[in-house]
Formats: sequence, C-alpha cells, structure tokens
Amino acid sequence: MDSFYASIEKRENSNLEYQPVIVVQGPKEGRSVVAACSYEARKYGVRSGMPLQTAKKLCPDATYKDANHDLYEETSSRIMDILRKHTDKFEKVSIDEAYLDVTSRVNNYKEAEKMSRKIKQIIKRKEKLTSSIGIAPNKTIAKIASANQKPDGITIVTPEKAKIFLNPLPVEKLPGVGKKTAQELRKLGIKTILDIIEKPKVTLVERFGKNGVWIWNIANGIDETPVEESEDVKSRSREITLEEDTNNWMTIYKALNPIIVDVHRRTEDENLLFRTIGITLTFEDFQKITRSKTLQKHTSSNQIIQENVRQLLKEFQQEPKKIRHVGVRLSNLKPKEVDEPSLDKYI
Repeated sequence: MDSFYASIEKRENSNLEYQPVIVVQGPKEGRSVVAACSYEARKYGVRSGMPLQTAKKLCPDATYKDANHDLYEETSSRIMDILRKHTDKFEKVSIDEAYLDVTSRVNNYKEAEKMSRKIKQIIKRKEKLTSSIGIAPNKTIAKIASANQKPDGITIVTPEKAKIFLNPLPVEKLPGVGKKTAQELRKLGIKTILDIIEKPKVTLVERFGKNGVWIWNIANGIDETPVEESEDVKSRSREITLEEDTNNWMTIYKALNPIIVDVHRRTEDENLLFRTIGITLTFEDFQKITRSKTLQKHTSSNQIIQENVRQLLKEFQQEPKKIRHVGVRLSNLKPKEVDEPSLDKYI
C-alpha cells in the first residue's frame, strides 16, 4: 500500500487531499515520533521514525494526526481479504504489505499485470486507497519492484530483465540492507547491486558470514523462499512509548498492564488461543531487544500472560539503561475449539 496510515487519514477527511499529513505515535509531544507521513510531507524531508519536534521544524504547516491503530488494522484486514481471493498462496508481511504467488492463476506476465490492475481497482473502489505492485519471478525482486513506481504504480520485472533492473540500484534497495550494512559494503568498494555481483562470493562471506551468502544471492536475483503465511505473522501485539525514559519497574509494569489487557482482549474477540508470549524493549539509546517464551500448551489465560511478561522482564532489571518503549506480543495462534474452556475460569 502507499503511505498507508497517512492515506487512511486523508480518506477519512477529504479536506486533507494533496496536503502534507503526518501520523504521530507517542504519549506527548516531547516523546512522540512520526509513525507515517504522506508523500507531500516527504518532500520536506519528513521520514517515519523521526522525532515529532524535528518533523515540525521541517514541515510546520502539515496536519498532524494521532495514530488510530484500530482503524488501520480494520482497513488492512479488508484489503488482505481482497488479496486472498486472487491467489492460492498468500503471505502477509505487515499491516500494509503481502506476497501473492499467482502461478496457478495466470499463464504469463501479461495476465499477471491484468490481475494486478484488477486488484488495484477493487482496492481503490472499496477502500478509496491506492496501492503499488511489483510483479517478478521471486519475492525479493517483487518487493524491490513494488517500490519502484510509488505511489499507485505497477512494475513488471521478467526473469530475462531481472539483472537489467537490479544492477544499477544502490545496495540500500536490497531488503534487509540497512545503513550499517551499506556502510560496511562501501568499505569493500560496493555501492550498487552490480558491485556486489562483481565481487567473489567468498569476499562477502568473509566479511558477513552467512549473511554474505544471502546478500550475494539476492543481488543475483536468487531467492527461492516460498510464499506462505508464517506463524510469526499470525500474531497480536501492541507497543507504547513511555511518558519518559525510566528504569522504575513499577512504572514499567503499570504501563504494560493496559497493553496486556488489550492484546488479550483481541485474541478473545477473535476466539484465538496463543502459545508464545513475547516482549519488546527499546532503551534510551534506541537499542531494541525482544524476548519470548513458548508454552507447553496453547492457552487463553490473561494471568499466564502477566506471569510470563514479568518473568521475561526479570532479565533486564539490573540493566542501568533506562527504557523508552515497551511492547507485548502473542503469537503461535490457533482457533479456540468451541468446547475448549479458558484457563482463566480455573485460576
């Protein structure tokens, strides 16, 4: 999807069309960050993850909206349902991104393009939102292609044109290659995807280990990972930024309680059991850590979430750094049987 959160806010208020819109996440201005921004705001240099105060300096005349995650998730659910109807193999990657393997539905790239335009039209008609699609022989190239003509574009990369498409692109265009990896690649004289191809694979392996094999393969358009909806995608989570950085654990537990209640309520509303409980912590220096515990059996118990979250947090109670951001995640989900009782009734 194209600038998903900001586009939904524009849809909800027609007066915002063609205006810079910035969606904000956080408890108060001094602690808030940009969750998403429209393409108009991006022209001023605003980017996701940027502190709100910085965004306001760059684009003071933008419209600022608090993130409405319930609205975004409801919209995403309807869009994903549309996508699922057009494929036998579906993989949701995030709230606004998915892979479709349409091999069994079309005979060639021309037919795939026709299907893509139909999907875009349905989403536009039903949700009043634009989307961008990449059509390619594998997931990696399709992902890169989907960002090639945003917003509202379609990019087709056939197998014979894959290298022509990939070679001139900067290494940052490869999924998973962030700033640090790009900097390390530049130390090896690598700036473009073509530069990676021209390096012996062993050079990348010596520097990056197993990741070097992966970088070399995707630069060469090699990606055999199948399209399939993973267990990790089937999860329910929520995160918040604390009012202020703290290592007061009573304050942290108090902040986590409504999060736990919310994610538990969502699994109950959807009649789901969970088996894995996870936490996310972001420290004052923006270091991010996740921990999880997989139970022996699936459950629907809120108390079990509480107990395991506290247990997972114990590892960090001697950590001198303050915590900025916390989250809870329930995964490894499955539908609750009709006659399967909640453990809460017996605790």
